[in-house]
Amino acid sequence: MRAPTTRAGRGALAALLLAGLAAPAAAAPATGATASSRPPSGAVGSLSDVIPLPASVEPSGRPVVLGPGTVVRVQSGSDAAAAAAEELVELLGPATGYRLPVVPTDGAGTGARPLAGISLLVDEEDPALGDEGYVLEASGRSVVLRAGTREGLLHAVQTLRQLLPAAVEADEVQPGPWLVPGGRIEDSPRFAYRGAMLDVARHFMTVEEVKTYVDSLAAYKINHLHLHLSDDQGWRIEIKSWPRLTELGSTTEVGGGPGGFYTQEDYAEIVAHASARGVVVVPEIDMPGHTNAALHSYPELNCDGVAPPPYTGIEVGFSTLCVEEEVTYEFVGDVLRELAALTPGQYLHVGGDEAHVTTEEQYAQFMCRVLPLVEATGKTAVGWQEYLPLAPGPAEGGPLAVGQYWIPGTPEEGMVESLARGNRVIMSPADHAYLDMKYTADFPLGLAWAGLTGVEDSFAWDPATYAPGIGEDVVLGVEAPIWTETLEDLDDVETMAFPRMPGIAEIGWSPQETHDWATYRERLALQGPRWELRGVDYFRSPEVPWQE
Repeated sequence: MRAPTTRAGRGALAALLLAGLAAPAAAAPATGATASSRPPSGAVGSLSDVIPLPASVEPSGRPVVLGPGTVVRVQSGSDAAAAAAEELVELLGPATGYRLPVVPTDGAGTGARPLAGISLLVDEEDPALGDEGYVLEASGRSVVLRAGTREGLLHAVQTLRQLLPAAVEADEVQPGPWLVPGGRIEDSPRFAYRGAMLDVARHFMTVEEVKTYVDSLAAYKINHLHLHLSDDQGWRIEIKSWPRLTELGSTTEVGGGPGGFYTQEDYAEIVAHASARGVVVVPEIDMPGHTNAALHSYPELNCDGVAPPPYTGIEVGFSTLCVEEEVTYEFVGDVLRELAALTPGQYLHVGGDEAHVTTEEQYAQFMCRVLPLVEATGKTAVGWQEYLPLAPGPAEGGPLAVGQYWIPGTPEEGMVESLARGNRVIMSPADHAYLDMKYTADFPLGLAWAGLTGVEDSFAWDPATYAPGIGEDVVLGVEAPIWTETLEDLDDVETMAFPRMPGIAEIGWSPQETHDWATYRERLALQGPRWELRGVDYFRSPEVPWQE
């Protein structure tokens, strides 16, 4: 999954910034870019400027003006509407300066005179809305957001956010005006799973850094955060029944830094923050390989009973749990039980990649013992594509298993057969979706083993046609991983994620027939001012016509 490289220093990044390759966010477009033809950020935008592009857009009428007297109306007795209203008020308050009152309502009004203000309504009877769909209508003095679920309303809130001028992203009062384009949006996602993976094992990220990243993901309707919590370089989650995992295994990271870990209370804080924004946390404990931190912490997990030294490099495939020893399965069972108890989401990720020193027979033996342990927790197993052929699947009386496709090229026959047994796949092809791949050959951050991945490269692929034998009917969704061998902090992560992450979000959400690079790059350019105001680091790729 990851190949070794030499980390470029921050001096190299500074040199490239000065040279214009990664121009500062406030600078003019990088060489080769042209100024966008879109209106300036303070002007009235279009219902079609949103990322991800909505499924259906019908512009009409004059824009709706939000002012100091705007009221937020929520469906009476609806916790879902109240939660979405809380998020809306939190997003709009700092820049507008308005203290938007939240009041209950039994509806948005009747006839041709909807109630003034912003109404958030729950309609559980409309099957067209589904689990995440929503309708947004703006006309006269009214904006109505309607969905069947809290998640749908949260997506509607994010769409409304992007319809307002970019200045709404500021953390201090801006002059406005605050105009919402008139018309109607009906929207729902193409795929149920739209994810982003963050590797906190190679370089540890603090709770606040993870929460900030979640906020950026939610803005583009990403609904799963996959946390890679363990690897050779560090163990990052407290397991009370095996305390040395964090006492010893958390104290290192790539390059010899101090590492770190999340207490169970820290993890609960991340889960709650993500849930409030419609994002489900998917924890990963990688095994049987990528386990040096665990092997260092507990000698009995090694076949020879000898703990290896801590590891701070970036080579892969050299470590393995001892498959033959029962203590290994006591360890795995305890870890999965504690993690499942902390995780309200449906999925537990068991890794399973690059177990190069585990024989095929040992690997099969291990996974056939571990998958029932996941099932015993009540969760659904997710793993990298190598494990999927071993999962029996619903068609053979087994539980649903989800594989994560990452190796570019034709999938192995066993994987396709597993999908035919009723299992499902998340598409993360490394040559398009791995956002730690370099933008250009001389970019100072990232790796290049899967190739160079420009902004168009990350956008121009279809999960349903990318790999032979994997069609839309077996694709659960898409995910964009970011591995952190060369990324030391959130600034580095954001630089690699943006502007490419929104393209993965659009692939997962918008109808395939709407995908068009020429129009997408224009919409993407409008996000630059928003990132600048939110303090999000991003690469001003010359592929995108950033605004002056």
